[in-house]
Amino acid sequence: MMDNDNHATMPEDLKYIIESLLFVSETPLTVEQIKKVLENVDTPTIKTAITQLAAEYEQRDGGFVLREIAGGYQFRTQERFNQWIKRLVKPSAPRISKAALETLAIIAYNQPIIRSDIEHIRGVDSGGVIRMLMERKLIRVLGRKEIPGRPLIYATTKHFLEVFELKDLKDLPTPKEIEELSQSRLEEEPEETENLAEASPPEPEAANTNDTAAGDSEKNVGYPEIQ
Repeated sequence: MMDNDNHATMPEDLKYIIESLLFVSETPLTVEQIKKVLENVDTPTIKTAITQLAAEYEQRDGGFVLREIAGGYQFRTQERFNQWIKRLVKPSAPRISKAALETLAIIAYNQPIIRSDIEHIRGVDSGGVIRMLMERKLIRVLGRKEIPGRPLIYATTKHFLEVFELKDLKDLPTPKEIEELSQSRLEEEPEETENLAEASPPEPEAANTNDTAAGDSEKNVGYPEIQ
């Protein structure tokens, strides 16, 4: 007689096992992470099960759907129900100003990018805003550019992709869409004064360039490039 553990690995249960893993995970799960849990199930089989799950939730058109986010998969609530969700769950997302949103969009569309190029586009000192975006884990340091002064190079993170529900950087919205999306995903605080960056703090040390966060692509898209 087959025991419960063996029964749980039968093909007909696979889709629901994956569904349960996705349900309890607080972050997007990659196929590799799921594969490590299932052990003897190959990648194509896992992807097929995920595709079937996603199709079922799309067809149901209920309160949440299964999305491919930041290189993994995660259940997401339908945006049209946000107003009711916010009545129950107070947003815990970090506040972000319009100045920070502008800087984030510049980095997203021109990464990898150094601080002087960001400030060239914005026309103001951006040291304080950059530090805040790093504290919010929306951007990270890739390393240093081999030019005089060896300035830090910035790029977006995996968390950035999660916040804006992007599969990867190829799915970047337009700068205007980034601002519109932020209204529902990031609480906005009153406009920061640029005095925040006048006494610019020293730039942080370069992070480990082996960081697993997404955003490593060196292709510049969207925003005009610095000449």
